[in-house]
Amino acid sequence: MSQAQTPVLARQRFAELVCERASIGSTRPLSERLSAAFAEVPREHYLGPGPWKISRPSDPWTKVETPDANPERIYDDVLVSIVAEKNLANGLPSGHARWLNALDLQLGEHAVHCGCGTGYYTAIIAHVVGATGRVTAIELDQSLASRAARNLNEFPNVEVIAGDATTYSAGEVDAIYVNAGATHPMPLWLDSLKPHGRLIFPMVRFPSGGETWISNAGAGNRDFEAGMGLMLRIQRAAAGYASEVVSPAAFFPCFGAIDPEPEADRQFVEALQSGTIAQANSLRREPHDRDASCLLHIHGCCFSGLAAE
Repeated sequence: MSQAQTPVLARQRFAELVCERASIGSTRPLSERLSAAFAEVPREHYLGPGPWKISRPSDPWTKVETPDANPERIYDDVLVSIVAEKNLANGLPSGHARWLNALDLQLGEHAVHCGCGTGYYTAIIAHVVGATGRVTAIELDQSLASRAARNLNEFPNVEVIAGDATTYSAGEVDAIYVNAGATHPMPLWLDSLKPHGRLIFPMVRFPSGGETWISNAGAGNRDFEAGMGLMLRIQRAAAGYASEVVSPAAFFPCFGAIDPEPEADRQFVEALQSGTIAQANSLRREPHDRDASCLLHIHGCCFSGLAAE
């Protein structure tokens, strides 16, 4: 790593790396505005002073401290700790780039970021929607919300809310980006979407007692254990909601969006293991009898093989 390399060049190379990895296996063209946002937003501004503890996707539980506080150390496709004692990190850039690209943000839209942490990916969103757009960033942890508010004070179009993203309503919005694991899509999120509005959220399994996976992770087989699942894209259609799988995902829980019923968890695990959840192309909310098109009934909704109209 060259100490002569400027942060601007480092961010540009970072954006190229992140977006190249985000594009692998994706059928969606990469948003030029999203790529530009990764090249423009200074990541170090949102992570506090270095040195930083980083980890790689091949072994996210092993954290290594950078040898110095050179910001170039964090312009790589790595996770960076923001609250080390709680295992909270600024997530993997290529993963967020892929998910945000699937969110299909447009200039002038109103987006909600649930679980904004210290605000880095909120800033990315703000750049994409532009000065004519709006971003409502919600963070349950008061200390993180305060940090995010300070970090994002240069954006007049961003409002940071210290609150619960499962109950706080930002009104009708164009896009919702959820960065905490839920066992089901919250009715509030679905109801808040404008026509053609999009929701990206990690649907994860979180059985009773699963909280221990977060603090004791690293031992044993983690396949489909608590906190692991799929990143889903839901889009409001003229009648109903279209659904698709974006990628695998692993997240800390969004506790207001966790169904404690063992049967709900059992059904989701079965859908994960069989792959049937990936076949769903719509989300049905109206009461109906189970039929051959029903792939997963959970918490007041049904992932179905019937296309949304």
